[in-house]
Amino acid sequence: MNWETKVTKLLNIQYPIIQGGLAHLAYSELAAAVSNAGGLGQITAMSLADPEQLRKEIKNVRSLTDCPFGVNFSIGQQGRPFADYVNVAIEEKVPVVSVTGGNPAPLLQQLEGTNIKKLVLVAAVRQAQKAEELGADAVMVVGQEGGGHLGRSDTGTFVLVPKVVDSVRIPVIASGGIGDGRGLAAALALGAEGIEMGTRFIATKECVHASDEYKKALIERNENDTVVIKRSIGAPARALANSWTEKILRLEKESGGFEALKDYISGAANKRYIYEGKEEEGFGWAGQVIGLIHEVKSVHELIASIITEGEAVRKRWCGQ
Repeated sequence: MNWETKVTKLLNIQYPIIQGGLAHLAYSELAAAVSNAGGLGQITAMSLADPEQLRKEIKNVRSLTDCPFGVNFSIGQQGRPFADYVNVAIEEKVPVVSVTGGNPAPLLQQLEGTNIKKLVLVAAVRQAQKAEELGADAVMVVGQEGGGHLGRSDTGTFVLVPKVVDSVRIPVIASGGIGDGRGLAAALALGAEGIEMGTRFIATKECVHASDEYKKALIERNENDTVVIKRSIGAPARALANSWTEKILRLEKESGGFEALKDYISGAANKRYIYEGKEEEGFGWAGQVIGLIHEVKSVHELIASIITEGEAVRKRWCGQ
């Protein structure tokens, strides 16, 4: 079947499937595998120590694939300057840049005059409209089912996506709660031109930095085993429920504020679990889609299964 959409044409990819930025996990091995399988793989820029590390990752991806790929800039939480990292992306002529968290305006302005396609993650209609005004080529819309950082409202993907589709002229990419071909078909039915998946790509063989314990949890736990932390500081984010997130929620209930939370919600605490599997000493991001994850597959197997299942849905729609 033909899977051409406005997003596949915009990004020059075979299938309308985008891999999320995945802080501390989305590096060259995973990005290249997704791109080679027909989607758009991405490198996480702001998890890298310095701009030259980003340059190295970009070169690594290019040594592994001839296909388009993206660089994700998560600019909201770290508080780190990103301009030098963006300059590397421009110098290396990366095909796509995506922006998550924070105000995308300075970064989009920095990309003006380049041929780089610009994607912005949003969680509300007004954010999508603003991204379009600022020059985004497409918006990725994340519903409250998603893993990692979310919007401040609890609007789900099934309501948020069509609302955004009706409010902007640029292509919309659906994110949050999507992990198989049924989700892809549903997203397209809602008016989206593609999907972004984060959590599902962690449970793949090419996500080599994720610990076995983390991947096992994504498979064995279900959609009720996630919690939203950091609401009290205005940055809600969904993670696997464990004793560490219980401590975070307890501190939030006690109105501890950022100073009380910072060691618990730090990148170091995140990496202790996702890299080393120390669940009692850290946390891992995860969306409700874990209820649909049953095994670790190769990226090629995963995308092939999504397309096969999506085609079966389309055939049912046609009465075949």
